[in-house]
Amino acid sequence: KAEGEELLDIDAIPLDDAKVFELITGGNTTGVFQLESSLFKDLMRRLKPDRFEDIIAAVALGRPGPLKSGMVDSYILRKHGQEAVAYPHPSLKEILEETNGVMVYQEQVMKVASILAGYSLGQADILRRAMGKKKKKEMDAQREIFCSGCEEKGVPKGQALDIFGTMEKFAEYGFNKSHSAAYGLIA
Repeated sequence: KAEGEELLDIDAIPLDDAKVFELITGGNTTGVFQLESSLFKDLMRRLKPDRFEDIIAAVALGRPGPLKSGMVDSYILRKHGQEAVAYPHPSLKEILEETNGVMVYQEQVMKVASILAGYSLGQADILRRAMGKKKKKEMDAQREIFCSGCEEKGVPKGQALDIFGTMEKFAEYGFNKSHSAAYGLIA
C-alpha cells in the first residue's frame, strides 16, 4: 500500500449501494469488468438492476444463447411487470422463481431435467454438456430420454418437447450461477 492509497476489502463492499445501481442503470460502465460493452450498457439501461441478483442474471443473460432465444427480453419484461411471470411447468416454480420464470443458469437446466424427466444430477450434467456441444446425434438421444422421462412423470410429450427446445436454446452458451456471481461481484 502506497502512501495515500486505500486498500479495498472486497468482503466489505455493500451489494445494495443505490448509487452503484444508478451508475450501472445509466450505462455508465466504461471500464467495468463484463459490463463495458455496448451490448451490456444497453442491457443495463433496459434491465434497470436494483439488486445484486439482477447483475448476476445479466452477466449470464448477455451471452449468445440467451440473446438469440428471446430470454433476455422476457427476463426484463417480467422484472418490470410488463409480461406475466410464467413457468414452463408448475413443478419448476421453485427453481425458476428467482429468475422470473426464465432459465438463466446451467444449474436450472440440470434441475429441470431432474424434476421433470427424472434425470440424476450426473445424467443432467451429461445433458448439459451434450447441449453445449450441439452434436445432433447426442441431442436426438437426449431429447428422446428427456421426453420419455417426462411422460413417465405425467408431462405431455408436446410440453416436454417445448421445454427441451427452450433448454437447448439456452445451452448454446449458458453460464453456471457461481461463475456469473463471481463476475457480477467483480463488476
